Order: sequence, then C-alpha cells, then structure tokens
Amino acid sequence: MTTTAPAVNARVVALAHHAARALLEDVLARHGATFHQNVTLRAVVVAGESVGRDELVGEVTGSLKIDESVVLGVIEELTAAELLEADPADASGLRLTDAGRERYESAAAASAEISARLYAGIPVEDLEVAGRVLTLVTERANAALAGV
Repeated sequence: MTTTAPAVNARVVALAHHAARALLEDVLARHGATFHQNVTLRAVVVAGESVGRDELVGEVTGSLKIDESVVLGVIEELTAAELLEADPADASGLRLTDAGRERYESAAAASAEISARLYAGIPVEDLEVAGRVLTLVTERANAALAGV
C-alpha cells in the first residue's frame, strides 16, 4: 500500500521546521551556542563581518519574528562572551571576534552536515518547487505582518 504525501500546509511546514531545528539546537549546544546566537552571528557574517547595531537588530528580528529586546539581549550575551565586539572603524558597528568567527564556522559546518543528511536523495526539482512555494508563503506572511 502506497501512502500519498500530504500537500504542503502550515502544519507540514511547522513539523519539518521544528524537527530540523531540534537537530540544529542539539548541535549548537555542543558548540556552546543557542539558536538565536547562531542566527545573530550568521547575520554579522552575511553583512561582511561588521554591521551596524540597528541593522543587525532589524535583520534578526525580521528573520526570527522576535522582539527587539530579545535580540539586544542576545547581542549582550555575544559581546560578554567575546564573540562580538565594537567595531573600531564604526562607533555604531559590531564585528565578529576571532572566537566568534570560529564559533560560527564550527557550528555552520555541523549544521551543513545535518542539512546534507536531511536533504539527501530529494530530487533537485522537488527542492526547487518547495523553495519557490515556501518563498511565496514567506513573502505573503511578511506582507500580512506589515499590514499590506
């Protein structure tokens, strides 16, 4: 007997997200990081390893849909742990320390291994369709949140 896969819907997406995130959080914990810390470090890396504090807060709140105060707390944690520091070239900027870059890179490598296992064997065409659908759903949800 063959089982038909369910059509994508909010529950299917949420189950996939939470299962993958649980795996990621386990890996991050072994690297001494939390999910929010990792997302924040990644945002700094993507910005070119130096970013304005306001821009960083906006990026992380926009990505995670969390309150600004939570992100400011994460930035404080990362700064206290000497993973982020003030950028001497920009008074309002933050940059990764060597330890922050190392933490992010080790966690990113472990995360890539998880992703490789989870997506192994899924045809590229299926991944492309899923990517298009989820991007459209994200755009619509973001527009709804913005009141558009």
